[in-house]
Amino acid sequence: MYKELLDKKLKLALVGLGYVGLPIALAFAKRVSVIGFDINEERLVKMRQGIDPCNELKKDAFEVSDIVFTSSIDTLREASFFIIAVPTPIDRFNQPDLNPLLSATRTVGMALKKGDYVVFESTVYPGCTEDDCLPILEEISGLKAGVDFKIGYSPERINPGDKVHTLSTTVKIVSGCDSVALDTIAQVYELVVKPGVHRAPNIKVAEAAKIIENTQRDVNIALMNELSIIFSRIGINTYDVLEAAGTKWNFLKFYPGLVGGHCIGVDPYYLVHKAKELKYHPQMINAGRFVNDSMGGYIAKKIVKRMIAIGKNILETRVLVMGVTFKENVSDIRNSKVVDIINELKDFGVSVDVMDPCADIDEVYREYGFRLIEKPGNDYDAVIVAVAHDEYKVLEEEYFLNLTRESAVLGDVKGIYRGKIHKLKYWSL
Repeated sequence: MYKELLDKKLKLALVGLGYVGLPIALAFAKRVSVIGFDINEERLVKMRQGIDPCNELKKDAFEVSDIVFTSSIDTLREASFFIIAVPTPIDRFNQPDLNPLLSATRTVGMALKKGDYVVFESTVYPGCTEDDCLPILEEISGLKAGVDFKIGYSPERINPGDKVHTLSTTVKIVSGCDSVALDTIAQVYELVVKPGVHRAPNIKVAEAAKIIENTQRDVNIALMNELSIIFSRIGINTYDVLEAAGTKWNFLKFYPGLVGGHCIGVDPYYLVHKAKELKYHPQMINAGRFVNDSMGGYIAKKIVKRMIAIGKNILETRVLVMGVTFKENVSDIRNSKVVDIINELKDFGVSVDVMDPCADIDEVYREYGFRLIEKPGNDYDAVIVAVAHDEYKVLEEEYFLNLTRESAVLGDVKGIYRGKIHKLKYWSL
């Protein structure tokens, strides 16, 4: 398999061309012949023009690439090594939504042949690949795993907006259904991952490793958020405390903030779901999720209280929220917790404007029902800088004074203006 992929006698397919799938597909396309498969034809049109719909990759990433972008099952059947990298979101009840993953698995099942490989990259709970996906592959293809085809799991580690820790510079975890599958999958990924791979002993270990990466971050950020609530009541700044504590060599430098997006704010719920299936109710993970999911409402309430404290009639106030993406310097708005701030402010009767240099206006409207403004006004009672975009980090207090009324509040969620604001009523986590 490895040699024939390298000689381009066989093809590799990447199913799902989003934030995770497209960079992987293009990386492989520099070494082997690739079929990029996605069901969204609008996105495929952009990719054929050398445009990344996620605005993560530049046009030169598409150059010198042996890749075909398609939504055709017939074209997909030309592949022999399939990588599935579709989203694994949660529903409104915070339960795993496996529909995209299972749908992609069915699609690959229709293209599967004897001798083929299927590797899953989507983040799932331990056991999902073998218990939920594998039976579908066998049923639809009529083939037997381990005998007619091989499966494996290699969790994605793409970090949107991060130009340092990329696919090619980050160790890749790989696993397979047997030793032969593991060796082949490891060889294939070593084509595009410079630091090499870590061979997990089995698929469940690889699944678990991925899901605890984000769960660990979630719990640690929840601790920082809880500390920020305590320090606020004491009357000291959380970032001052963390700066002091961070002078010790073994202090872990996590910071408070909003935890959204399609990874950290989602993945712990997959582990919770699996734990409950096993009759265990994880208290620490659930507590971390509760704290982090509550932060948007908490921030909005703190700003409202500060506007009241300086004599504002809340029903007559206007607030500008700067930033709506789930993290800085990306266009991704999925599961953005900034929206919780906006909705909470509106529940208080506050008039809210939202702006963001990275987010797409139409996408925000489709997803959340409000439109971004392109140019802010000059009569706001409060400004909340919710996302630390690079464009915002260089702003001075004078900029905010030009946006606000004579007496106003500046809410600095990420603490980027700490020590720089002297005229506005300043607040940060």
